[in-house]
Amino acid sequence: MDLKQKVNDLNQMIQSGKTLEAFEKYYHQDLVMQENNEQPRVGKQANREYEEQFVQMVEEWHKADVKSIAIGDGLTMVEWDMEMTLKEMGRVKRNQVSVQQWKDGQIISERFYYGE
Repeated sequence: MDLKQKVNDLNQMIQSGKTLEAFEKYYHQDLVMQENNEQPRVGKQANREYEEQFVQMVEEWHKADVKSIAIGDGLTMVEWDMEMTLKEMGRVKRNQVSVQQWKDGQIISERFYYGE
């Protein structure tokens, strides 16, 4: 499976509600993830816990559309248009870009850019 196929499969898994399964399949053990300019989360376990908390916060997904994808040498960027209802926050709209660096067929670094 080439990088384009992997990123498309990852996105489809997320869109079909298989976020945690996608995380296990496509994220490297030495993963570093970062939200905008926040401190990075280091290691797959710390990031898994963060993802599990996020999934538990979502009451309902209304939309998770991929607007564009860019693919380079070991690098992908995905533009998302999302709308969801979060517990205690209500309905939220978010446009974000994920910049993903790949190593050994998995994402080793991912940074999310979005407005607050």
